[in-house]
Amino acid sequence: MSVILCTAGYDHTIRFWEALSGICSRTIQHPESQVNRLCITPDKKYLAAAGRHVVRLYDIKSSNPNPIMTFEGHTNNITGVAFHCEGKWMVTSSEDNTVRVWDTRSGLIQRSYNHDHPVNDVVIHPNQGELVSADRGGVIMIWDLGDNKCTHQLIPEDDVPVSSVSIASDGSLLAAGNNKGDVYIWRMYQNHDSTTLQPCRVFNAHKTYLTRLLLSPDIKLLATCSADHTVRIWRIDMNEESLEPIPEPATPLASSSNSKAQDPSNSTFDEFGTEDDADHEARSRSSSNITTSSASASAGGSRPGTAASSSSQPPSTPLDTFRPVNAVIAKRTPLQLETVLESHQRWVWDCAFSADSAYLVTVCSDHYARLWEVASATIIRQYNGHHRGAVCVALNDYSSPP
Repeated sequence: MSVILCTAGYDHTIRFWEALSGICSRTIQHPESQVNRLCITPDKKYLAAAGRHVVRLYDIKSSNPNPIMTFEGHTNNITGVAFHCEGKWMVTSSEDNTVRVWDTRSGLIQRSYNHDHPVNDVVIHPNQGELVSADRGGVIMIWDLGDNKCTHQLIPEDDVPVSSVSIASDGSLLAAGNNKGDVYIWRMYQNHDSTTLQPCRVFNAHKTYLTRLLLSPDIKLLATCSADHTVRIWRIDMNEESLEPIPEPATPLASSSNSKAQDPSNSTFDEFGTEDDADHEARSRSSSNITTSSASASAGGSRPGTAASSSSQPPSTPLDTFRPVNAVIAKRTPLQLETVLESHQRWVWDCAFSADSAYLVTVCSDHYARLWEVASATIIRQYNGHHRGAVCVALNDYSSPP
């Protein structure tokens, strides 16, 4: 299978699509709950489906509808999932306030990191030694897998849930989006055994909830999905003066707020919602932890650790804790808006770029998945088959490994 395209959502099914024809080639039932996130392993052999409490791993090439492995340990909805570059371990985020690292061969937990709030998203740094997670309290944290600790804590805006985070494929940029529709971008620098972050841009991308944010593989585009029924594509110019770092406040400010933002999307994922209120069912995800790796971290593909129940709390005074206030907030010059994808009829929840960054797949509460040509902002294919809102998508069209 040269192209693997999967979607899932509130109808308790996972669907595999022939990308070009739009034909649904396989459907897997997921009766226990809605599916919150999907992720394909780098070798294209397996699909991870994150639902309530568990992640199920399916063999993509098999016709067996049953999972080959189930990862159990979370106590609330799982909101994010990502794989190590060689598939040796997997990371998940959850509304139970934790980020967990799993051994994909044994199914055991290797790391568990705690947040003060439900975690909305988690991604793996390309160096394979750091995790970035974001939570509903408005905190982004960086976790160093080698040293097993939090090294950075970013607070874009107090009490505003951070719904999504994305790291550039070369590790040069970190982007985050929140429930106000704001986007924050940091430059990331690797200095020997540590990572330095410098804020370089903040702007309002949407007037309402930003549900997903994704940097393109070629790092030239940023896609933002929203409750306003649109996806916006922003142009990134790495040589642009406006992407130069903005000075941080002279004195770092420690995180202090634990109050919850009052937002309709703050409710938990619920499998009992009706189709009409699907947009208001719990789909907000906030991730609060960002990890930085050291030279001893698993840059060479080694596992992050062997302790099955090791846990790390954010330090009371985390390294490089700061809010990008004043200077950053004042610089609300948006990236260049490349195009707006406007044919969605309801909330857009997730998106995935093609390997060449020329195409984007989106999923929406109107039940459809759509394949877009980014340059022309036209729909190439529409995938019709879900009976309720489609809320997550996974696409892998990279060349298969030798």
